[in-house]
Amino acid sequence: MLQGLALGGEYGGAATYVAEHAPIGKRGFHTSWIQSTATLGLLLSLLVVLGCRYFTGDQFEVWGWRIPFLFSIILLGISTWIRLSLHESPAFVKMKEEGKLCKSPIRDSFGKWENLKVVLIALFSINAGQAVTFYAAQFYVLFFLTQFLKMDPAVANGLLIVSVTIGAPFFIFFGWLSDKVGRKPILMLGLLLATVLYFPIFKTLAHYANPAIDLASRQAPITVLADPATCTFQFDPVGKAKFDSPCDKVKTFLVKQGLPYQSAAAPAGSGVQVSVGDVKIDGFDEAALRGAVTLAGYPQQADMQQINKPMIVALIVALIIISAMCYGPLAALMVELFPTRIRYTSMSLPYHIGNGWFGGFLPTVSFALVVYTGDIFYGLWYPVLITGVSLVVGMICLRETRNVDLDKN
Repeated sequence: MLQGLALGGEYGGAATYVAEHAPIGKRGFHTSWIQSTATLGLLLSLLVVLGCRYFTGDQFEVWGWRIPFLFSIILLGISTWIRLSLHESPAFVKMKEEGKLCKSPIRDSFGKWENLKVVLIALFSINAGQAVTFYAAQFYVLFFLTQFLKMDPAVANGLLIVSVTIGAPFFIFFGWLSDKVGRKPILMLGLLLATVLYFPIFKTLAHYANPAIDLASRQAPITVLADPATCTFQFDPVGKAKFDSPCDKVKTFLVKQGLPYQSAAAPAGSGVQVSVGDVKIDGFDEAALRGAVTLAGYPQQADMQQINKPMIVALIVALIIISAMCYGPLAALMVELFPTRIRYTSMSLPYHIGNGWFGGFLPTVSFALVVYTGDIFYGLWYPVLITGVSLVVGMICLRETRNVDLDKN
């Protein structure tokens, strides 16, 4: 969450600076390069992590994970050099010469309803929805493949690298397209596609990544029978909570093994009972559970021979394209929504709350929903509801900004 707040400040400055330097009619294209760097940064991080895992082997979890952080010192030096070389934008210089600088940007941005209203519209119409599309396409999909579908992490990372490489140019394409047809149509279409297609895409992804799980769940379904009062909603954003009841232990075990199950309510005071097909296990007995799911044909890991890699790449690319539609034109839109004197402050808050909080909570909330219900797809309700709300708010409240003159704004 703190990183999300910091990211908002960094992003707001970058988007404002580039947009105010961009030629008229090309702000979407120029600022879309900022959007593409988020995806390119993910690509670089995946390559660095894979390289560190390769060279450090079993020691990666011990000390090898520190190497990427040491590499970042070089990036810090480059970033500092770039910042020291920058000059203020023409719009800011003009405003300064005219004596129109804002002395209290925080108060003017959030203390006046006419500006605060635009901030709230920006947050709930596009930033929240955009955030979950980005996290779903480039973070949650990896979590879904490795944790729920039991795909080998190296294979999943490799497929994501290929998908990100294919999908990255679409961020620039949709930024350019927004200069031609407008920001709002592309953004709203992206939110609509996310709302409608997330469930079909992820279910198809499960079919091509680990079909054995679906087959086993139909032949030997798993049911957890327990007193609902003993089963906790396992929302744990900081990783410090303990879920120690037998019901919690059973559900956590099943989810971490990528095993779908159904929950059934037992009378108050009853213990937990797990049914794997015709086999019934009382209480939390990990050894018995492992034996029962193995006997029922549930795979411990996705079968490499059954993984349809081209289809998985195609589906991930589809998720990235949806994300690109919501993210590519975003910087230009955000810059154009606010006047120059409060632009930096006003656009940073909705962006970092949208990405740092709405997007950042996606894996945690979705995991808790999956554990609570036993349905590996149930966690998708979190991004789907957010994109749906953003779509409605955007259609009603968000204005088109493509032709805004920043020098007069």
